[in-house]
Amino acid sequence: MKFGQQLRQSLIKDYYWHYISYDELKDALKKPHISGKSGDREPWNDDDEASFIRQLEAELDKVFTFQKLKSQEIVSRIKAAEAEVKQVVERQEQLNSSDPESDEDLEGDFELLEADLSDIIADVHDLAKYTQLNYTGFQKIIKKHDKQTNMYLRPSFATRLKAKPFFQDNYDAFIVTLSKLYDLVRTRGNPVKGDSAAGGGQQNFVRQTTKYWVHADNITELKLIVLKHLPVLVFNPNKEFEERDSAISSIYYDNTDTWELYEGRLKKTEGAEAIRLRWYGGMENETIFVERKTHREDWTGEKSVKARFTLKEKNVNAFMRGEFTVEDAFAKMRKEGKKSLKEIQDLEQLAREIQYRVITRKLVPVTRSFYHRTAFQLPGDARVRISLDTELTMTREDNLDGRQRSGNNWRRMDIGIDWPFSQLPPEDVERFPYAVLEVKLQTQAGQEPPQWVRDLTSSHLVEAVPKFSKFIHGTATMFPNRINLLPFWMPQMDVDIRKPITHQFGIERPANTASYSTSDVDDSDDEDFEDGEVTGATTPYANGSNEGDDEATRRLKAARRALDEHSRAQEEDEARGLQPAPGNSLDEEERVSALPVGPQEYLYDSEEEEDGDRAESRLEEARRSGSWKFYPLVLQHHVRLAGNTMFSALSKLPTTTPLPQNGGIGGVNPLNGQVSTVKRFKAPKGKRIHVPVRVEPKVYFAAERTFLSWLEFSIIIGSIAATLLNFGDNVSLISAWGFTIVACAALIYSVAIYWLRVQMIRKRRATVGRYYDKYGTTALCMGLFAATAVSFAFRIREDGWFEK
Repeated sequence: MKFGQQLRQSLIKDYYWHYISYDELKDALKKPHISGKSGDREPWNDDDEASFIRQLEAELDKVFTFQKLKSQEIVSRIKAAEAEVKQVVERQEQLNSSDPESDEDLEGDFELLEADLSDIIADVHDLAKYTQLNYTGFQKIIKKHDKQTNMYLRPSFATRLKAKPFFQDNYDAFIVTLSKLYDLVRTRGNPVKGDSAAGGGQQNFVRQTTKYWVHADNITELKLIVLKHLPVLVFNPNKEFEERDSAISSIYYDNTDTWELYEGRLKKTEGAEAIRLRWYGGMENETIFVERKTHREDWTGEKSVKARFTLKEKNVNAFMRGEFTVEDAFAKMRKEGKKSLKEIQDLEQLAREIQYRVITRKLVPVTRSFYHRTAFQLPGDARVRISLDTELTMTREDNLDGRQRSGNNWRRMDIGIDWPFSQLPPEDVERFPYAVLEVKLQTQAGQEPPQWVRDLTSSHLVEAVPKFSKFIHGTATMFPNRINLLPFWMPQMDVDIRKPITHQFGIERPANTASYSTSDVDDSDDEDFEDGEVTGATTPYANGSNEGDDEATRRLKAARRALDEHSRAQEEDEARGLQPAPGNSLDEEERVSALPVGPQEYLYDSEEEEDGDRAESRLEEARRSGSWKFYPLVLQHHVRLAGNTMFSALSKLPTTTPLPQNGGIGGVNPLNGQVSTVKRFKAPKGKRIHVPVRVEPKVYFAAERTFLSWLEFSIIIGSIAATLLNFGDNVSLISAWGFTIVACAALIYSVAIYWLRVQMIRKRRATVGRYYDKYGTTALCMGLFAATAVSFAFRIREDGWFEK
């Protein structure tokens, strides 16, 4: 899809006049043709360049100003909502439970606040989409300018963008604040209490984890959707949120000669380990977590587990060399007595095993992963935990190739958390293009995932990538000359993971939000209070006077009156037999425009379609006037029709194999009916793509049972041949030979197939050979039929049945 069409289909109606005028900028790049209607265009000169830059600057000012004003408006609305939530929660704490009418009013206030926060969340979502779309528009038009004019504007315009960085706003602070407020309102002022570390006191984690990729365009929307169900997990709620608080860095160890930990984790062999050192926040953090992740196959009855203990940063090097003993590491813990003796002994055992493996296997730092994590979880309740890792970057930590990156230290010190690490050479850094979503469920709870989690993971916002690993991806991409076995998701890196939008899922504004938003102030207060319907704790004056009320109370009154009026209107419609419209109250035109765009439907015509329409109109005008221009236009019209027919015929040729996408059947996308195609990926020379193959003990047993079944058939056929030998005549001898050949062929074939399958299972190979039998059974039946037919033919011939 061309960007101009994408812009027209994706823009927000209320922001229409504030978007980049992409079509106008594109038209400004088109100089008139030299010959009038065709041929080369006039050359691009300095005056044209100056005019285009002025127009581009005006568009940048427009977008920057609107984004800044809208961002300030959202900040003001969040502060106002924060004051209102605080006031309502304080009123709830003072509520007299014997006053049911006041309790009813309080519930209405909570509903209004929830609707207002939902509207603010939708505003944050819209602003993020607006920013992303305009930034892409500027990048596209600059690229088009440099290509068409041969004057390079990109470097100088990058400086202008930095001076007006409308695209650099970080919405994480908005999200954290909105999450806290929405959680207070959703729980009616009684948020779940618990350990903010959410399992930080546990040393072993047993979770069922599924991983997904999220395109940069969908990150903010996904965060806003999740916060309406789970609060953002804040480890230190007593301090203001800072971006560095969400930074996580990990150093992964491996043997640079054998890469045994890499291959073990890639192949998912039983007991495969990953050893890493992790810290949270900046480089000044002195607490380092030493972790070991162990993979367990399902058939073992155990679950993969992550175990960890803490070390001081100053002791890490000595511990990894074996100079700092386990007893020294846990001496202070034993002395303090905050943990039980059993817990300390388990931690000491873990530390001994990790230290022994690092020393004996000669493990050294190889890869660092860095990202900002936004975690969503109820405090103290780890049954459902959702984390989103953004700005994921992997860097090299090894000392190979004669370069001292980390030296004798356990991590390199020339970088910290200063993403995107522009000071590093390209071969030392891998900036992952997507965010990584992890949905973690505690399987021992025995509960199904909530419906909203299932809706999220099946939506257009995410792309499932099972068993994705930051360690595996970073190691595979940064050591191309040393790693020959690549992960299975490598072919997907060059594929756009964005999908058609599912309009049934995403951020939606509450119905009639403009009518009862708590941010709106109704000036006609006296008219609504004349009926005396609004009474209770929030309306101390029966005549509707706002005297004595603060701003937050007046806004809540106005919003609740609007909501009551909306409810009365709905009751009147129902009394007249009218059904309320589902979801947002849209008129017929809006409902039609909100429908998903089909494969052959466009909100605006493309340039090619516009040219075709103009040609048709010129042809019609020439025909009516009888001008000589009619005949060339007719010829041109038929040439265009012939070209379109030929193109349609060629487009139907099968150049790629259609594959089902996202639950589609027969390669048809269920969202828009279009056929999705996937290119065949060819691994680089000397490298292989590792495809995960599930191997359990019953797989070996199945192969043995199949071999024994073939052996049984061979014995039965061989017994028939031995029986025929006892008759002693020539026909019986010939028949015995036929059945003996079939029995021996089946026996040899079964042994060969069994040996090949065992080798494939042991090596976990999925691309070489087959695990099913395509020809064997058919060949066995045909052999038996041939042997039986030969026996009958010779017997009939000897008895002279044909002569009779």
